[in-house]
Amino acid sequence: MTGQGLQLLKLMYLKLAWRNLWRNPKRSLITISAIVFAVFAAILMQSLNRGSHEIMVDNMVRFHTGYVQLQDYRYDEEASLDNAFLLDEALLREIREAHPRIGTLIPRIETFMLAGNDHATRGALVLGIEPEQEHAFNGLKDLLIEGRFFEQGEQMAVISEGLARRLQLRTGDTILLLGQGRFGMSANALYEISGIVQHPLRDLNNQMVYLPLAEAQFLLSAEEHVTALLIEMDADRHKDAVAAALNSRLSEADLIAYTWPEMIPELLQLLEFDLAGAYFLGAVLYLVIGFGFFGTILTMTLERMREFGMLLSVGMKRGRLALVVFWETLMLSIIGVLSGIGVSWLLLLYLHYNPIQLTGDVAEAIIEMGWEAVLPVSFAADQFYMQGVIVFGIAMVVFLFPLIKIFRLNILDASRT
Repeated sequence: MTGQGLQLLKLMYLKLAWRNLWRNPKRSLITISAIVFAVFAAILMQSLNRGSHEIMVDNMVRFHTGYVQLQDYRYDEEASLDNAFLLDEALLREIREAHPRIGTLIPRIETFMLAGNDHATRGALVLGIEPEQEHAFNGLKDLLIEGRFFEQGEQMAVISEGLARRLQLRTGDTILLLGQGRFGMSANALYEISGIVQHPLRDLNNQMVYLPLAEAQFLLSAEEHVTALLIEMDADRHKDAVAAALNSRLSEADLIAYTWPEMIPELLQLLEFDLAGAYFLGAVLYLVIGFGFFGTILTMTLERMREFGMLLSVGMKRGRLALVVFWETLMLSIIGVLSGIGVSWLLLLYLHYNPIQLTGDVAEAIIEMGWEAVLPVSFAADQFYMQGVIVFGIAMVVFLFPLIKIFRLNILDASRT
């Protein structure tokens, strides 16, 4: 048979499968509706779960760890200013040349100190930053609720709303910082408060004090030294490649690059455990839908045993008959999956622009943690295409029944049914 003849034969099989599918439109529509519901429900559950996870990870990455963070190799075991490292132009040039995906470099110097005023003291996390680079990375200045952010070179501080409330401080007041600098040097100073920020991470909102980087280095006797250098990049998926390139290039500099999952593995484990619940519910849902799908194919197959016997008796090969039934099964799956993805994508798009507002105690708890009281959604690509993969797998398992029936079919017995 020529190539054109084969193409015509395949097209004929497709048309035959399509017509067979709509012999009983009610049964086909019920099966398609079940697949649509399963795909829709699975995507919606995963999207709502992942949406909240993405906000948590985004806040931790932007305000705490960065996608990749460069430290002295001893700092992870002993988070001390004694393990800060010298950040000069030569090192910055080496870092920028390590990988093309490396973007903005955000230097920080971090330590714990006592913060106080005339009548109270509290423990505080003091962070020396370059305000413009921090704002470009995490929008820090947008968190201001009072006053303004200092400029580099000013001897001023910006504190978090929770710390300001605990110490009863406002902009224009003076805050005392008391602690220990590098190699045991005394570190204490008074700073005018130029602004107050409401931090999205509750723990940090209760203890943050921001200082200009140069001022913090001077206060802590750590001129030109930083405790961490955050690496910004255009996508999270490049973090492992960037960290590997930095570790290879800086192997002799006593520095090590960590990705954010390496720095906060507890958060990653918590998110994976939480997502496992959604996967389990999705598996149960697909198991139920799989039995419904199997019931449809079972009924279609048993009803057509006489038809199969007649087709085989007039010379149709078993393999080609199985191919027609395969196309029927696959068409049901494709129509259901595409319809389910389309419906869920439209709903998620609506929820993205009109998010579900939380109320009551749940809303208060979310706001207390520093997040907006809404249910965010995720548009991660894999949660869409994985539904097609799962339904295709179910269809292949279901197809085994008509396949076995066709290849074991006795033509004479089938003709008598």
